[in-house]
Amino acid sequence: MPDMATGETIESYVPARLDRMPWSRWHWLIVVSLGATWILDGLEVTLAGSLGGILTRRETLGLSDTQVGASATFYLAGAVLGALLFGYGTDRLGRKKLFFITVAVYLIATGLTAFSWNFASYSFFRALTGAGIGGEYAAINSAIDELIPARLRGRVDLMINGSYWLGAALGSTATIILLDSRYLPIWLGWRCAFGIGATLGLVIIFFRRWIPESPRWLMIHGRNPEAEQIVGEVERTITTHPETPSAHDAPPTRIRTRTHTPWSEMWNAIVHEHRRRSLLSFVLMLTQAFFYNAIFFTYALVLIRFYSVPEKNVGSYLLPFALGNVLGPLLLGHLFDTIGRKQMITATYGLAGILLAVTACLFHAGILTAQTQTLAWTVIFFIASAAASSAYLTVSEIFPLEIRALAIAIFYAIGTLAGGVGAPVLFGWIIGTGSITALFIGYLVAAGLMILGALVEAWIGVPAEQRSLEDVAAPLSSRGL
Repeated sequence: MPDMATGETIESYVPARLDRMPWSRWHWLIVVSLGATWILDGLEVTLAGSLGGILTRRETLGLSDTQVGASATFYLAGAVLGALLFGYGTDRLGRKKLFFITVAVYLIATGLTAFSWNFASYSFFRALTGAGIGGEYAAINSAIDELIPARLRGRVDLMINGSYWLGAALGSTATIILLDSRYLPIWLGWRCAFGIGATLGLVIIFFRRWIPESPRWLMIHGRNPEAEQIVGEVERTITTHPETPSAHDAPPTRIRTRTHTPWSEMWNAIVHEHRRRSLLSFVLMLTQAFFYNAIFFTYALVLIRFYSVPEKNVGSYLLPFALGNVLGPLLLGHLFDTIGRKQMITATYGLAGILLAVTACLFHAGILTAQTQTLAWTVIFFIASAAASSAYLTVSEIFPLEIRALAIAIFYAIGTLAGGVGAPVLFGWIIGTGSITALFIGYLVAAGLMILGALVEAWIGVPAEQRSLEDVAAPLSSRGL
């Protein structure tokens, strides 16, 4: 039986043509259609965080503080499993097919969450919702990098990942209204909140109809004529005189086509050939996952327990926090393409960690109020949101095309398991004890991890700015050619 992983040798200008394209309405369509994924994730996390206090009341689900934290853990665990399953499918079956499967899983699961009747059902539906979102991470991040010109890849990737916080802002605004008993009874308002996500999912499916399969993925899988056709159609759409770049101006990508990549080759690439990049990816994903999940999933509980903020007002405190997170990638993103990846990732990780440590000290000293705590964290996460987005950017561009989605899934999963799944439960338990000192120590741990991420980036970070994906990480199928 012939080796299904290899085929004919070809030379393709598809990567060069994609990288030299001018910015256009077509690229904006990609940003809107694929960036909506993070709006959904931000919406889901914010709804769960804002509803944390409400769900402890008897007229809702009557959860304990620990169960609120545990439900966030179930969501993250589902995201891990979904990322691994759908990440492999994305590399094997294509980016576009998984676009629709993952958003469908999310849409159905978040709709079912609105009908939860106890902790077990709520946790199960949250895990299923997380599976859809986790699958989206792998499919969408790989597609973004493969469709966006190299000179703009950093800022666009950060902008799309930062759109997570538009969802957070939407969720905060929605809960301010839906949790106000003047408009809806409490037992109904929290259920309607989850209906927002299902509605957005339907809109996203509509927009994604116009996003093509990744031409780079088609090229690798022996469908280069189809890839050339897609690129040609885009070129005709955005310019009146498209010209294929000559071999002198932009060398072609030479590969041996394949239908799939054997597991042994995947293992060798991630564990041996690119082990330093694997270590970098693991550290960046772990540290930002712990930093965000420890703080954001339990922020509502902090406001309620330590600052006596009424449950119905939590959303108003999360709104400025979310908007600060949106502005970070938007205003800092271009620096990752101009100043450079290593410099900016090191700076944002390190500064976010230092500022959190300072804020933790102020919290422990009893100096902060609910308003100043929110202001301090808004400033911190203005920087940290760019740092967290750069972790996904790093993983999605430093591994070969054939395993890009799987690499994103693996390091998202490992980082989230190690740094994120236990954090909400741990911090939920700490908050439940009412110990300011214990929470102070927890914040210092999160700050220390971000500083560790900065040091590792400074040590082995990859200068990927302005470079084609094939230059940053040569395709596995180009070996020996």
